[in-house]
Amino acid sequence: MQFNLADLFESVVDKIPEKEALVVRGVKRWTYRELDREANRLAHFLLARGVGVGDHVGMHMYNGSEYVVAVLACLKIRAVPININYRYLADELRYLYNDADLVAAVVDVEFGDRLEAVRAETPKLKTVVSVGGTLPEAVTYEDAVDGQPDDREGLLPSGPRSADDLYIIYTGGTTGMPKGVMWRHEDIFYAGMAGGRPYGEPMKAPSEVAGSIDPAAGQLSTFPVAPLMHGAAQLATFISFNMGQKVVLNRKFDAHEVLLTVAEEKANVISMVGDAMGRPLAEALAGPLAGTDMSSLIVVSSAGAILSEAVREQLQSQLPDVLIRDNFGSTESGFNGDAAPGSGPAGGMRFTVNERTTVYLDEEKRPATPGDGKVGRVAQHGNVPLGYYNDPVKTAETFFEHDGRRWVLLGDLGTLEADGSVSVLGRGSQCINTGGEKVFPEEVEAVLKSHPGVFDAIVAGAPDERFGNRVAAVVQLRADGAEAPSDAELEEFCKSRLSGYKVPRLLVRVADIRRSPSGKPDYPWAKDLVTQAARTA
Repeated sequence: MQFNLADLFESVVDKIPEKEALVVRGVKRWTYRELDREANRLAHFLLARGVGVGDHVGMHMYNGSEYVVAVLACLKIRAVPININYRYLADELRYLYNDADLVAAVVDVEFGDRLEAVRAETPKLKTVVSVGGTLPEAVTYEDAVDGQPDDREGLLPSGPRSADDLYIIYTGGTTGMPKGVMWRHEDIFYAGMAGGRPYGEPMKAPSEVAGSIDPAAGQLSTFPVAPLMHGAAQLATFISFNMGQKVVLNRKFDAHEVLLTVAEEKANVISMVGDAMGRPLAEALAGPLAGTDMSSLIVVSSAGAILSEAVREQLQSQLPDVLIRDNFGSTESGFNGDAAPGSGPAGGMRFTVNERTTVYLDEEKRPATPGDGKVGRVAQHGNVPLGYYNDPVKTAETFFEHDGRRWVLLGDLGTLEADGSVSVLGRGSQCINTGGEKVFPEEVEAVLKSHPGVFDAIVAGAPDERFGNRVAAVVQLRADGAEAPSDAELEEFCKSRLSGYKVPRLLVRVADIRRSPSGKPDYPWAKDLVTQAARTA
């Protein structure tokens, strides 16, 4: 056995076959044995349809057992599951389906119209499995698994699995078309699925995964509330499986449903993405779901987006006995570290990072010196991806070798502190240059969201004849009319907490802030809004 994700999962199945592996609230419960057998059935179907080693299979679904089963089925036959953002429309889907070279896809019927709009232009796509009903020229999920063998025999006609088998996560980021991050199984296991044991010795042998599980011990449960098409939710799910835990899912994110599920399933860990999920959870606990039993919760973990100080405090006030963690990482790096005690968003969130993470000075082609105060891109070496699928240009820009080590440059800018921690200032691609001064949107957003009248905010640069760009904000307020803060009030609030050049000079009010399904801010959308507002002001 190697550090292969399918091998590792099967080793856990064999150790604790009758323990619960997956619960989809209101739908179904699966033991490890049942989940393994269902994945075997779908794997045999894919093999019969000609899907083989290295072939790419799209996951175009909301959360559900079918998503988990389909991912495991692909891994079992050495195929590659490809996550698809279910918010994408025709142009983005056409690009992704073709860029990823999909030969098969598992699709929720709700997205059938979008699939049909691009299917004629995706010639490699030969097999579609529909979930939740029927689609033209597709096999229903039920028919796909019906009558298929439920054992592992015959799943590897092309030879044994390998640590070099690929796992690809497509990331849309905040700008541009999505990119497929190519991981070797062993690398993503160490970098993002707890194999590296951030606070202990890394695992040295695959047998340690199942070997560390005590069948007689109690079972913890993890609840990834973000969509599985987001890398953070996928990693949280595999971490749980590798530890023999129970994974709990809701089909879609709804704060009320999440809290009720925690109470019913006695979930111990919630994995979510930033303010977009943290604030609704906190407000539901303070309002209509006050008194809901949260006693089972031990950790609320945010990954993929940093919690603002205001939302962190709001959430902590409702869950005083729960550890709230801000994890730092990315699709290209896995887990890098977590927020250092007492760090805050003003001037950058400081993270305690693993020994493989540092700040790399692009212009000097070397890592930063601890405490030198120089701003560079956060970088990681060791277990890093191979590059971007079908994109050698972006691969060359992001992945490189230095001193005999393989490195990845992240999109975050930061400074390396004297104690080895990293202060993350924000995404370099979103940095606003106003009259030569650099403003990171995250810092301004955190201040705006700390105002009691603001529910959410995204900050972007609006064109300005004098300064090139001015700081502008799209805000979602809590109330309308007389109770809503005026633009002048919000400006004065920011002036008391930010340097003058960081204060938003243009505010655009919207009923709802647009974010990705995973909770990340839609900066291109915000940029368009503030640009239009600046031109008509």
